[in-house]
Amino acid sequence: MAASSLLSVSLCLLILCQGSLAQMMFGGQSPWQSMRTFSGPRGCRFDRLAALNPSQRMQFEAGKTEYYEWDNEMMQCAGVAACRHMLEPRGLMLPQYNNAPSLMYIVQGRGIMGTVFPGCPETYQSFQQQSETEQAEFPMGGESWRQQMMRDEHQKVHRFKQGDIIALPAGVTYWCYNDGDVPMVSMQVYDASNAANQLVPRERRFFMAGTHKMPQRMFETEQQQTMGMMQPMGQSIFAGFDTQMLAEALGVNVEMARQLQTQNDPRGEMVFVKEGLRMLMPSRCQEMQQQEFEESMPRWQQYGEPMPGMRNMTNGLDEMFCMMKIRSNIDMPSRADYFNQRGSRVAMMNSQKLPIMNVVQMSASRVVLQRNMMITPYWHMNCHSLMYVTGGQGRVQVVNHRGQTVFDGQMRQGQILLIPQNYAVLKRAAENQMFHWVSFMTNPNPMKSQMVGKESVLRAMPLQVLMYSYRLSMEQARMLKFRRQHEMTILGPMYQLQMGSNE
Repeated sequence: MAASSLLSVSLCLLILCQGSLAQMMFGGQSPWQSMRTFSGPRGCRFDRLAALNPSQRMQFEAGKTEYYEWDNEMMQCAGVAACRHMLEPRGLMLPQYNNAPSLMYIVQGRGIMGTVFPGCPETYQSFQQQSETEQAEFPMGGESWRQQMMRDEHQKVHRFKQGDIIALPAGVTYWCYNDGDVPMVSMQVYDASNAANQLVPRERRFFMAGTHKMPQRMFETEQQQTMGMMQPMGQSIFAGFDTQMLAEALGVNVEMARQLQTQNDPRGEMVFVKEGLRMLMPSRCQEMQQQEFEESMPRWQQYGEPMPGMRNMTNGLDEMFCMMKIRSNIDMPSRADYFNQRGSRVAMMNSQKLPIMNVVQMSASRVVLQRNMMITPYWHMNCHSLMYVTGGQGRVQVVNHRGQTVFDGQMRQGQILLIPQNYAVLKRAAENQMFHWVSFMTNPNPMKSQMVGKESVLRAMPLQVLMYSYRLSMEQARMLKFRRQHEMTILGPMYQLQMGSNE
């Protein structure tokens, strides 16, 4: 009887745990709910926004990282942080993890990324060939023979390319290697107000190796640069342990433990691998074939979702986390959610397409506007948005709850702009060049309310509500409601209409 009761309790706990994991991974919460906490100072207001350029830089042996004003009031109010990495060919970004979840967009180049999820098996294994004499010495089936044959094993590694969005949960160790011929450029945005971060609402990077200089302000004087170089350097987390205790914990000698602490390593966070990084993984050709195969599959298989009808029937940690896709390309025209005949497009990457977004509680979108094209005015109902301009130039306007313009300016490549939740925004490409950007949202399923077009709030209202709200005639109200009725999200240029000619 006692055994039966214990079995019943165990089954209940297992079902509860599986259900909780499934809810977190596959979106069991309302899109209006949020796992974020307010992180800004008391009285935090978004009355004046500004387009930001990188303000601080850290230079390393094989690349550099540029930061966007960590102490900016608006960034702190929203609880987000951003930096841009540039990794040279054959450069390795050393293993690290963060206190906050993040999304990384690959602006240029290609490479390999490894992520380490605790508890997941090392599914990539390689064995070395041995002679018949060696095989006789270590018979088949013997554990010592397997140990001799094993050359390496590690968790899954991922190839990435330009246009990929990569999701990195808080506390998950990752590293990155540039196996291409050009510098790899990536933009990384952190959500420090996410509930996964229990530290102060500021982004913190914890390094497994290397030494780390304090960031220097860009364009500073020679004297300021000299002062910056004299600032203390950060160490890897190994450096803080007692060397003797660390050696004992790792099962190595003291000399090797001291080497792991890397206290005299001047290379920084990005180092060169002169002979090239070697590891077991599918060839690029094999991965391209796999990608073509995945694109021909149903969406629930292509993006790593569970089968329809099986959403809450998971098979433990192995299928929940270990096999989860962490990246997907957002730059391919074939993946656009909105597309028009002039080539402008909008692609979204949310938890419906990439389920790991439910873990990081973030999402992204990619917009490419041809010359003089516009995005319908809109506001995000359930998230902040950080806009990063990847090319071209355009005008952006943002309006607050008082109807005041809090930002109106031209934005160009490399700049970022924070757009607070519910603030209305209007974006337009320049007359003589394209305008394209990536937006990072602080919700895995952002909800957007559009003001113009087929899905607009104006179109959804009765004509007389529009008439009495704006003191319009019936004809004017019809024009306001239906003038752009066949356009969605992307608006083509139109001749400006004189109000007097429509009365």
